[in-house]
Amino acid sequence: MATGLPFPATPNYLTTFTSKPPFLRPLTSTLTRSSLTDQSQTTLSAKNNLLTLISDQERGLKTQSDPQKLSQIIQAIDAIAEVGRGSITTAHDSLSATWRMLWTTEKEQLYIIKNASVFGTEAGDVLQVIDVQNRSLNNVITFPPHGVFFVRSTIEVASSQRVNFKFTSAVLCGKGWELPLPPFGQGWFETVYLDDEIRVVKDIRDDYLVVERAPYSWKE
Repeated sequence: MATGLPFPATPNYLTTFTSKPPFLRPLTSTLTRSSLTDQSQTTLSAKNNLLTLISDQERGLKTQSDPQKLSQIIQAIDAIAEVGRGSITTAHDSLSATWRMLWTTEKEQLYIIKNASVFGTEAGDVLQVIDVQNRSLNNVITFPPHGVFFVRSTIEVASSQRVNFKFTSAVLCGKGWELPLPPFGQGWFETVYLDDEIRVVKDIRDDYLVVERAPYSWKE
């Protein structure tokens, strides 16, 4: 009857070492978690800095007369754009929403907000209503309780962060009346940062826009 060779079995510690050293596994996991944590902290810091800077700027009205504050805000936008570099911000699931304006440098919108009292009212929410799937964009300024001015546009996704738009019509509405206005202009905007709460935009005219997801959906 055959007998086994008189060599000892391979020691367990050698078998374990040759497959994968167990003491390296936690290190890899720890490094990954550390990298993700650092990235999250950088994003949160950049986001909080931007939101803090614009929080007292009355949607941009005060910034118009404060070049130093404008410079600080643009630097904060550049920082958060760096965080968002390479991300896809034009997908239907993420970009399509009713967005409420927090701050902008767009002179036309700020002019209307500032001078709404001429019409015996005040500007309410200022919105961008985007539907990527249906290729539509509405820019909306509300005048509670019944007034609204909105501009309709068609849109086309041009890249991972850029969307082209073309204005098609504009309407000023009040209680029981509306005034159609001619369309004017076309261009593009880039969403340089987007998450579940806010969106940061730069456009063809070097204007900037910071918006949040509105708690409601606006419909015509």
